[in-house]
Amino acid sequence: MLVLALDTTTRQGSAAVTRDSSLVAAYTGDATITHGERLPGDLTRLLDAHRLRLEDIDLFAVAAGPGSLTGLRIGIAIMQGLAFAGGKPLAGVCALNAINDSLQSLSPQPSALGPRDEVGIWMDAGRGQVFSATYRTAGVVEAALVDKPSEIVARWAHERRHPTVFAGDGALAYRDLIGAAFPGARIVEAVPPLAPSIARLAELHVRRDGPSSPDAIRPIYIRRSDVELARDRAAVSEP
Repeated sequence: MLVLALDTTTRQGSAAVTRDSSLVAAYTGDATITHGERLPGDLTRLLDAHRLRLEDIDLFAVAAGPGSLTGLRIGIAIMQGLAFAGGKPLAGVCALNAINDSLQSLSPQPSALGPRDEVGIWMDAGRGQVFSATYRTAGVVEAALVDKPSEIVARWAHERRHPTVFAGDGALAYRDLIGAAFPGARIVEAVPPLAPSIARLAELHVRRDGPSSPDAIRPIYIRRSDVELARDRAAVSEP
């Protein structure tokens, strides 16, 4: 199965092609140029460099979130368009799951991860919050959520939980808080580009659960929108 994957959850982003879960090619974007300006050109150049055509792709895959709302919408819309045009399936992958997979499968760190390690993935969500999820090799321990890092740490302390490895730009931003709360916890300094892991997880999903129609993909926001929050505040203030 030939998979074309795209990540637009960060300004840099990445793209990758895999064949039967083996990496064929990967590309890391230029953070000084917006996704709207670079895409879909980056994808076609990646394919051209390896003498592949869009018609050759069996499965399209995209990071569905969480992350930059503008980036998510652009990435999903482009991959939906390509999948629709080619009559091919599209799979959406959680970026937090992709970061964890990159640690387990693609980076130099997996040999240092043991079956008892609990991995905390923190992505910077802005507004003093992080997108968070935790994993062990067996799977998800705590599903994706968004909250202030101090609130997450306080809850974990109450639950007597002690993640041993942290990764993501949120972990780097709040390394002092992590170090104070979890002495000895390791922080992964650099996470590989996510597109190869997005491709791998998408292929696993399709082989396990079957293909999805491109129009079934929805952004994973986690955080409620400003419109929803404003509506709730207005409802509370009504007499």
